[in-house]
Amino acid sequence: MVARKNFENELEGLHNELSLMGVCVEKAIDDIFFALENQDIELITAIKNGDRVVDDMEKSIEAKCLSLITRQQPVARDLRVVSATLKVVTDIERIGDHAADIAEVALRCKDVNIYHVAEQMPALIMCAKQMVHEAVDIFIQRDEVNAQKIIDMDDEVDELFNQVKNNLVRSLKEEKIDADVLVDILMIAKYLERIGDHATNICEWSIFRETGSVDNVRLL
Repeated sequence: MVARKNFENELEGLHNELSLMGVCVEKAIDDIFFALENQDIELITAIKNGDRVVDDMEKSIEAKCLSLITRQQPVARDLRVVSATLKVVTDIERIGDHAADIAEVALRCKDVNIYHVAEQMPALIMCAKQMVHEAVDIFIQRDEVNAQKIIDMDDEVDELFNQVKNNLVRSLKEEKIDADVLVDILMIAKYLERIGDHATNICEWSIFRETGSVDNVRLL
């Protein structure tokens, strides 16, 4: 009974760290686009360099998960919970990487108003941010019932990315935009689309934790 209580307490601690990691990457995404709007180069640089904090959090959570598996030797659902946490922490770290990637690109197009050039960009940003927030919350709250709703949102992110891409190509043909600027803005949009993909992964691991299946394929 004591061992079970300790296991549950350690899991709760892991989820608290995971939640904090999610907050960090959400804030990074918010700060990047705030900095772009306000041409705050120092903030963009800080975000780019701040990815190491998220990397360190990932390593800490991974080490605790592996220690938990070694000491407690969980089986069945308990093993799925720890395994899913290991997968989710990797996806959150990737989201942090993409936030840093966006910051790096943003430094190159700091003098361009990306919202004027790509009018769908605010909707794409908002959608990707919402997916990240909801996905992490769903995992922490064990709310796999709503996981599919966020998975379905990925289609919206994909469509917004395609709209941004098509508008940029049209602007290039009409000579309204420099080719280098087009590539930079397209890369920002692509990183946002990938962030949506990782949020989708988090929701899929939420479903796996409860069912043992991913895409209707039984894994554990």
